[in-house]
Amino acid sequence: MSDTITLVNPATGRAFREIPRAGLAEVDAAIASAVTAQRAWAALAPGARADALRAFARVVEAHVDELAALEVENSGHPIGSARWEASHVAQVLNYYAASPERLIGQQIPVAGGLDVTFHEPYGVVGIIVPWNFPMTIASWGFAPALAAGNAVVLKPAELTPLTAIRLGELALDAGLPDGLFQVVTGSGSVVGQRFVSHPDVRKVVFTGSTEVGTDVAAGCARMLKPVTLELGGKSANIVFADADLERAAASAPGSVFDNAGQDCCARSRLLVERSVYDRFLELLEPAVQAWRVGDPASPDTDMGPLISAAHRDTVAGFLDGADVAFRGAAPGGEGFWFAPTVVLASPGDRIAQEEVFGPVVAVLPFDDEADAIRLANDTIYGLAGSLWTENLGRAVRVARGVKSGVLSVNSHSSVRYATPFGGMKASGLGRELGPDAAEHFTETKNVFFATD
Repeated sequence: MSDTITLVNPATGRAFREIPRAGLAEVDAAIASAVTAQRAWAALAPGARADALRAFARVVEAHVDELAALEVENSGHPIGSARWEASHVAQVLNYYAASPERLIGQQIPVAGGLDVTFHEPYGVVGIIVPWNFPMTIASWGFAPALAAGNAVVLKPAELTPLTAIRLGELALDAGLPDGLFQVVTGSGSVVGQRFVSHPDVRKVVFTGSTEVGTDVAAGCARMLKPVTLELGGKSANIVFADADLERAAASAPGSVFDNAGQDCCARSRLLVERSVYDRFLELLEPAVQAWRVGDPASPDTDMGPLISAAHRDTVAGFLDGADVAFRGAAPGGEGFWFAPTVVLASPGDRIAQEEVFGPVVAVLPFDDEADAIRLANDTIYGLAGSLWTENLGRAVRVARGVKSGVLSVNSHSSVRYATPFGGMKASGLGRELGPDAAEHFTETKNVFFATD
């Protein structure tokens, strides 16, 4: 295996940089350095850790344009989205900078003394990040982990490591101690697997496919090591007849074609009440055709390319034998382009069951509330979803009936750093973000003080 990784710009199909591919010795050295750094970091006063994270946030804020430009080149994200993603990292750091001073235990009344609980950091946390949202997903792990007093070793995806590498440099510029937040580039079979097997990595956070996540969970189980998993999705966008159909149709492309559909939360199944099914498709077609696919460096672009030629072939394979209703437009020539596509499907079709991870949406009709809930739950996944209705009672009933970790009514919101995020069923284990996220990177210690 080569000792470097070649990065390719997905908008041009051309290689533009080489980065190191870490071996086992380098991973172990990073973990050893993290162990030392973590002890000193955890010993700091909570206010000092909070100040350090705020300083990190300010440095990220000052480099938003630089980080966004890296994401455009490395990941093909539209520049508007990339700027939002970089700003989001700073917001997440600012939010969790408040956590060190709020990791409050309990005083529990017991006979014969005083019982007190403490939140103790795990030590070193290994975070494995996917290629689709390199900055944002990384921050959901490292910000609360650092706030709780841990050190972090982060493995970015081989395809899209540049913003993670730069964030590691910016952490040092902000004054975080050497070894506290390290980025190690390399393959999952070496770096990621070592996070799982190394005894000094006391927790693993993994975002990626359900197949790989299952292996990560099994390895962590053998080590009695806690793990958080955010995995695949096949989320439903449910449109009832009483919804604002024009608004629902106008918003539907963004729910599934954002980031070229390379999003675990993509609403890749569009369930429409049968009585308005034809009308909704009439409204949807111009919205899809208006979705602007092109140069990710242009502020007018809605969607860039897919991440690689191999992934483009995988996405295209889902259209074999499919009933394509209509498509949008995409550039030709160099780059890994794919036109937004709407497919008419039946519940058992592959395209209605498996995660495409591309700009393809399967449309299915339903008859009533019970049928909508049944179809929404008719996959192994349960990550996200939307439902559109003007009936509050229906919204509550359907939201409670759909087995997904995140749902949005009359919108397509999935992730807010102040609210918990995670999936049910094959979409994962545990939750990220929200007011309690820092506690998820601690172990509860119970201490009894005898007074009798």
